[in-house]
Amino acid sequence: MTAARHGGARWLTIVVALVGAAAVLGTIAFWPRGDAPDLGTQPSTYVDATVTLVDSGTCEDPAVDAPGPCQAVQARLTSGADAGDTVEFNVPASQFDAPDLAEGDKVVLLDVASSPREFRYSFHDFQRSTTMWWLVGLFVVVVVMFGRWQGVRALIGLAASGAILVAFLVPALLRDEPAVPVALAATVVIAFIALYLAHGVNAGTTVALAGTLVSLALIAGLAFVVAALAEFSGLADGRAQTLRVTADALDLRGLLVAGIVVGALGVLDDVTVSQVSIVAALRRANPGLTPRLLYGEATKVGRDHVASTVNTLVLAYAGASLPLLLLFAQGDQPVARLLTGELIAVEIVRMLVGSIGLVASVPITTALAALVLSPRDDVLSRRQRRRIGDDPVEDGGVTAAPAHAARSGRLRRRRSSAPAGLGEPVPAEEPR
Repeated sequence: MTAARHGGARWLTIVVALVGAAAVLGTIAFWPRGDAPDLGTQPSTYVDATVTLVDSGTCEDPAVDAPGPCQAVQARLTSGADAGDTVEFNVPASQFDAPDLAEGDKVVLLDVASSPREFRYSFHDFQRSTTMWWLVGLFVVVVVMFGRWQGVRALIGLAASGAILVAFLVPALLRDEPAVPVALAATVVIAFIALYLAHGVNAGTTVALAGTLVSLALIAGLAFVVAALAEFSGLADGRAQTLRVTADALDLRGLLVAGIVVGALGVLDDVTVSQVSIVAALRRANPGLTPRLLYGEATKVGRDHVASTVNTLVLAYAGASLPLLLLFAQGDQPVARLLTGELIAVEIVRMLVGSIGLVASVPITTALAALVLSPRDDVLSRRQRRRIGDDPVEDGGVTAAPAHAARSGRLRRRRSSAPAGLGEPVPAEEPR
């Protein structure tokens, strides 16, 4: 059984390595080259400013082409070539997203240098960089304090994932590379980096990675088939319609499938690593368990995990789509027609396909772990196992936690009968 298990682990490692090599070759082949297509956007200049005065008045409202109520605002520029200057701009009351500005507000202004002075600056947004940086700092502190060195490695993996998305995935999609292969190559590389950085290079991590890769392939194939059968055009989103007009060579349906694949990766990592840890813990507790029993016991825990994770996934998608649902709820369309319209149906498909892949990852990963993991294989490092008091000792190539406990008991009994001069002996317990 041990030889078969080691052989299975070796073959699994080879297959995972081949998939990783294919992903690297795909990344090289699809790496963005040349100039990106023109998306029809004009370069804009934005400057930071601090509001110094707000007054109510009347100004020319371009929406109605007539004078109307507005806020007359003075602000001091804090960035750009004219930093330190005081500028004026108006915020018409008819503006759809007209802000309620007050003195001291930190804002972002659109600077159109070619416009007359009175129309050169206009309100664009509030400054949020300080709040966002504080939140990022708090996130880093919490992760490092709880996860320690493993948390640091997880943050490095997160940064690497973001770099792959920004440097490879998005530019390659903009250059009309095939969306699904590009997404698969990017997600496989991200999975390798994130899992091995966070959990170390060991058999347990390899099994979790294998389960993740199989589930990603299942999600990609299912999403592609459903998108084709449902005849999704990818034009339901207004931003996608803009892409169709400005870069008509883009495969919007492929972009939809790629988004589903990328979005599912983060949840898959969580489930697969957890299942491998469960199988490894059961194997350490009882090395004599058969793969069938291991699979059955670990799957029971996996069902609980999946039930809560799927609920989380569904609520996350529902929360993101809540404003859209409220908008449509005000109409008079039947619920069935509303749910099968492309705008809503896309989100439902995204949610269901991701959930199917998530559920499938549990039996896939658990079966792989039960077949190939030995008692000493885990996604936890040996140092982490020592910290929690669970570091079985290898004996003749076979790890046996019960034997380790027995040896420790014998050692304590020897110390209890130590000769004089080596410390006060502890009286041996009387036999019952």
